[in-house]
Amino acid sequence: MNSITKKSLILIFIVLLIDQLLKIYIKTNYTYNQITFLFGLDWARIHFVENKGMAFGWEIDWTYGKLLLSLFRIVAISLLVVYIKQLIKEGFGFSLISCFVLILAGAIGNMIDSAVYGLIFNESLFSEPAQWTINNPDIKGYADFLHGRVVDMFHFPIINGTAPEWMPVIGGKHVEFFKPIFNVADAAISIGVFNLILFNFSYFKSNEVPKGTEETQSSKEDVSE
Repeated sequence: MNSITKKSLILIFIVLLIDQLLKIYIKTNYTYNQITFLFGLDWARIHFVENKGMAFGWEIDWTYGKLLLSLFRIVAISLLVVYIKQLIKEGFGFSLISCFVLILAGAIGNMIDSAVYGLIFNESLFSEPAQWTINNPDIKGYADFLHGRVVDMFHFPIINGTAPEWMPVIGGKHVEFFKPIFNVADAAISIGVFNLILFNFSYFKSNEVPKGTEETQSSKEDVSE
């Protein structure tokens, strides 16, 4: 196992550990829709909600949409694993590979929620936090396998008010930015995508190893051994 593979596994572990510990804490300590203001700031909030769909609360409005999304996640995770292994084999540096690793870790994090949270927790209520079903026969899960909901908690409505009347289209209307509520897994996916676009754009223009990637040559040597 070369150094880039080790770094990739460590990064996945760290993202998943933070993501799942935070989700479990929120799920078992917050009532549904409960809000906590961070550092006394109105625009920095922990706001517990759950969603049935994709990142940032987007959903597929269809009877079998949840199952379809879960199956899509499984396929996407499998393809990402294969692709990352290929990048490592070809000697790409960690600055590029870490982008795909972050996307993979985020996808796995939300997949865990969808796969098992409906089995190991009961329903989150406005009146009380969820409880574990494990070792508690009186507590029943709220959904079947692959039908669980994703736990979200970060909300940063930095702009939250009514737009001036003189502004086109949105004048006089309520405006909120950033509106979506998200989690650590969502953030990992977004960071991976943004870094891939901003700092590894040359990867899309050439099949060659991007200049400036670290440990490129050592990676090739590790693979060849």
